[in-house]
Amino acid sequence: MGLLASIFTWWNGATIGTALHTRRHGGKVGEDQWGNVYFEAKKPDPVFGTHRRWVIYKGANDASRVPPEWHSWLHHQAADVPDKALPPARAWQKEPVPNLTGTAQAYRPPGALEAGGVRPASTGDYEAWSPDQA
Repeated sequence: MGLLASIFTWWNGATIGTALHTRRHGGKVGEDQWGNVYFEAKKPDPVFGTHRRWVIYKGANDASRVPPEWHSWLHHQAADVPDKALPPARAWQKEPVPNLTGTAQAYRPPGALEAGGVRPASTGDYEAWSPDQA
């Protein structure tokens, strides 16, 4: 990303302020399969006593792009990084999927305008309620 983009954009990677803060106060802890990089503060927070944790996304800043195991680490639900704290993945577990809203892969139910806009015919078993009949 160019220098001007890092100064003026926040939605794609880290801003220059975040990069400077990370360099000065944070240490790299790990990286996930999508290239997101995770950091932890060198000193604990004086109020809470825990080390602040954050992520610098590779690409668009979207919280749904953080895998579940790293999400638990970010929120202090796991004491150590996922490679050390969690057991290996089970055969039946699926890979996490980022939020697909607004993309061509987003879910579109039958009858949605984006899916052709043809709604199923009504069955005729609906009877409208009227306050006079009650």
